Amino acid sequence: MTSTSTAIQSAARTIEIEQKAIAALALRIDHSFEKACELVLSCKGRIVVIGIGKSGLIAKKIAATLASTGTPSLFVHAAEASHGDIGMITDVDTVLALSNSGNTDEITALLPVIKRKGIPLIAMTGSADSPLAKAADVVLDASANEEACPLGMAPTSSTTVALVLGDALAMALLEARGFTREDFAISHPGGNLGRRLLVKVEDLMHQGDAIPKVFEDTTVANALVEMGSKGFGLTTVTDTSGAITGVFTDGDLRRALDAGKNIDTTAITEVMSGNYKHIASTALAAEAARLMQDSNVYVLIVKDDANLLQGILKMHDLLQANVI
Repeated sequence: MTSTSTAIQSAARTIEIEQKAIAALALRIDHSFEKACELVLSCKGRIVVIGIGKSGLIAKKIAATLASTGTPSLFVHAAEASHGDIGMITDVDTVLALSNSGNTDEITALLPVIKRKGIPLIAMTGSADSPLAKAADVVLDASANEEACPLGMAPTSSTTVALVLGDALAMALLEARGFTREDFAISHPGGNLGRRLLVKVEDLMHQGDAIPKVFEDTTVANALVEMGSKGFGLTTVTDTSGAITGVFTDGDLRRALDAGKNIDTTAITEVMSGNYKHIASTALAAEAARLMQDSNVYVLIVKDDANLLQGILKMHDLLQANVI
C-alpha cells in the first residue's frame, strides 16, 4: 500500500505539473483566441462542441458552461456524429472540436462534412500540425508539455488545460455579451441564485383574506381574535381606504396590559405601533430576507407607495421557497 507521505508527494507533484501547464497556457492566449471569440459572437446558430473519450467529457462541460453563460451550445459525441448525429449541426452553427492529438479518427472523419457545409471550425488541440488543426479556421493551442500521469499515458495536464481554456473562452464571451447576474439566474431558475434573483415578494406574500387586518375603530379584544385566527403574531390596522396606519403585536398587547388598559373598550389605535418594517411587493424576496435578518424580525408588511396594504410575508415563507 502507498504510504501517506508518498501519496502526498504524488498529489503535490501532480498539482505542480498541472499548474505549470496552466501557466504556460496563459502565455499563449493571443490573436487566435480573439478570433475564436469573434467567430462565436458572429455565429447565428449554436456552438456545437465535439469530442470523444476524455476530451469528450471536457467538451461536454465546456458546452454546458457556454450554454449557461449566454452562448447557445450543445455537445455532440464524435462517434455518434458519424452515425447520424451530425444532422444536429446546421449551416448557421459553429463547431468547436476537441482532440489533444488532433488526429482522432472519429474527429477527422467529420472534417470533410463540416468543411463541405461551410461551417466555421474552431480546433482546441495540442498539435498544431494535426489534421484537425489544418482544417480549422482558428486553432486554440491546448498543448501540455507533460502529463501528470507518471506513465505519461492518462490524460491529465492536457485535459486540465483544455478545461481551463474552455472556461476562459466562456468568460470572455460572457463579458463581451454583457451577460448579467440576472441573465445567469434566468438560465438557472432551479438553483439558489435563480431563486434569489428571480423570486419577488409578491410571489410569496399572503394576500386578501389571509392578511390579519382590522380597522382603526376595532377594540383590542377584537384585534386579538383576528390575530389568533391568522397566526402571524400580529395584525395590521388600516383606515377605511385600505391604507395601513399601524400594527398591533404580542409586544404591544403586553405593554397595554401592563398599562392597565381594558381590552374590551380600548381602541386599537391607542396601543398599536406606527413603527414597523415594510417592503414593496416588487422587491426581490432576497431583499426581504436581508431586511428581516438585519432587523431581527420575522414578519414584513407589504405596502405600495400610496401606503395601501398589499400583503404580509413571514420568514417561513422565504425558507419554504429556498430563498434563504
